[in-house]
Amino acid sequence: MLKHDVRQALIDNMGIPIIQTRTMAGAVNTAYLSAGAGSSIICLHGGGAGAVTWYPAIGPLAQHFQVIAPDIVGYGESDKPDASYDKAYFASWLKQFLDAIGVVKTHIIGLSQGGAIALQFTLDYPEMVDKLVLVNSGGLGAKPPFMSIAGMAWLNTFPSSFANRFYSRYILFKPENRDPNHGRYSIEVLKSKGGKKAFSQGRGAAVSAFSEEALCSIKNQTLVLWGENDRLFPIEVAAKAVAVMPDAKLLRIKDAGHLSMMDQPAVFNRAVLNFLLDKMEH
Repeated sequence: MLKHDVRQALIDNMGIPIIQTRTMAGAVNTAYLSAGAGSSIICLHGGGAGAVTWYPAIGPLAQHFQVIAPDIVGYGESDKPDASYDKAYFASWLKQFLDAIGVVKTHIIGLSQGGAIALQFTLDYPEMVDKLVLVNSGGLGAKPPFMSIAGMAWLNTFPSSFANRFYSRYILFKPENRDPNHGRYSIEVLKSKGGKKAFSQGRGAAVSAFSEEALCSIKNQTLVLWGENDRLFPIEVAAKAVAVMPDAKLLRIKDAGHLSMMDQPAVFNRAVLNFLLDKMEH
């Protein structure tokens, strides 16, 4: 199947009407998905396929909110320019994207590298962020095991189904739960023109650790969601971050790895909605 076909298959499986469109975020032609109506949620994917990573969550979240999931610059169907691909670069792109689509204030959900981008954006533009959800987030000081880094490098340098299967054991508790089209799309994005730039030019800068001082300054109400079986970013870093953030709560998801919305979609979606709709237990 071609890249467009596997992406479309993932979108079709979301089970609700999805709008696919583009906008110019500064100089970056940015593709994004949107669904639902009401207050907005911006979903920031990790360093992988793109917006379709959120396929298990967009439908349920769109029952209550307008869900906007961009292909972050360097990923998916968005432009892939030569760039630093560090936190400042991504946060600047996000500001330009939100300005372009007319979003003044929003909830933000950030997964992995997307969590680090969400944190940087919240530090830079706290008034634009309502509630913050960090999902197995980068930027909290995790030190991934060597073999997971090797698998990531293998996949991003020589993308193949073999490399994808190897790496999947580090990001999923049950790799068989993932829609196989997600892995296929990830590979096709990496094989596309410029698809390896974010990894090769960023060199991990986007997930470098925030200082304790920076985390202490984030006053926004924050939910930190973590798959207990994450083999990439251990849950201990989440507990340390929550301990210093002024208004943060940690929720552990059992039998889930780095991509908890794929391993435990019902638990994940219920936790996010309870938090955003103020149904959390206090």
